[in-house]
Parts: sequence; structure tokens; C-alpha cells
Amino acid sequence: MEVFTFIEWGCIIIRMGVLNMDEIDYQILCCLKENSRENATNIGTKINLSTSAVIERIKKLENSGVIQQYTTLINQNALGRDLTAFISVRLEHPKHYENFVRRINENTSVAECYYIAGDFDFILKVVTGSGKTLEGILNGVKSISGVSLTRTSVVLSTNKRDVCLLPDKEKDIS
Repeated sequence: MEVFTFIEWGCIIIRMGVLNMDEIDYQILCCLKENSRENATNIGTKINLSTSAVIERIKKLENSGVIQQYTTLINQNALGRDLTAFISVRLEHPKHYENFVRRINENTSVAECYYIAGDFDFILKVVTGSGKTLEGILNGVKSISGVSLTRTSVVLSTNKRDVCLLPDKEKDIS
């Protein structure tokens, strides 16, 4: 089986690896995707499996690394953070990589940071409250040693946000 990694922003993080999964494992993951706090008894009722069998399968999924983490989704709008932007960043030289990553990891407004191939070196997802705070974040990013160019795109609306990708039933489920 090929190795797939699925990363998400909340709910349950799923990593597909060498574990052979069947339809029952898939159904359990579907239940946990909808509510990662769902108890084994309720899951068992939904998929017609005993509570102990559900617990055993969840432990297998956790121990194999398929389920990496349980977490909470926080509504950023409720916190006054209703502006999302993506900042593409180019570094002058790879020697600035470690310092840049360290500085970005310290910034609580940067939700995600990806090292990429292409015209830029990084893409940052920033969640903040206003254009003024975005300006401050952008100036902070530009002031990091080695940053040579940035390009910012402001999100107008989000049309899809799936925080947890399930395995492909046709490829990954036996």
C-alpha cells in the first residue's frame, strides 16, 4: 500500500500508512470525524459492533498511527479573527531556513506554514482580526532575516474546508 498523509486543523488527524483497514475501520473513522468525542458504545450502535470491539479497533488505529491526535476546532470568527490571508515568502538563501521557521513558529497568528517548491519557499496561512493586524504580521514576516520577497492573498470567502480527509475507500480499504 502507498503511504498517504492527511493533516487537518481540528477534529481527528488521520495518517494512512501500512495498516490494512477494512470497512469497519472506515466506519469508525467516519464516526470519529463527525465527533472525535463520540464514545465507543454510540459508535458500536451506529455500525452494529460491540463496544469492546470498537475500543479494540480504535486502539489499533491509534497504535498504528492512523489516528494521530484528537483535538478541538476553535471558531476563529467567535474570537474576532475573521480575516484569513496566505502569505507566500521567498528566502534569499537556504541558510535562512531554520531561523525563518523558528520565528514563524513563535508567531501565534500564523496557523500553518508549508515549505514548498516553486517560485516561493513558504506559504503561511494567517488568521487575524483586521487589515491593520495583518499589516503588522506582514511587516514582522518581512523583517525576518533572509526574507527577500512576500506576496499576500486575502481570503474573501471559504468554499470548502474539510478539516479531516478520510482514506479513499476504493484504494485504501480492503
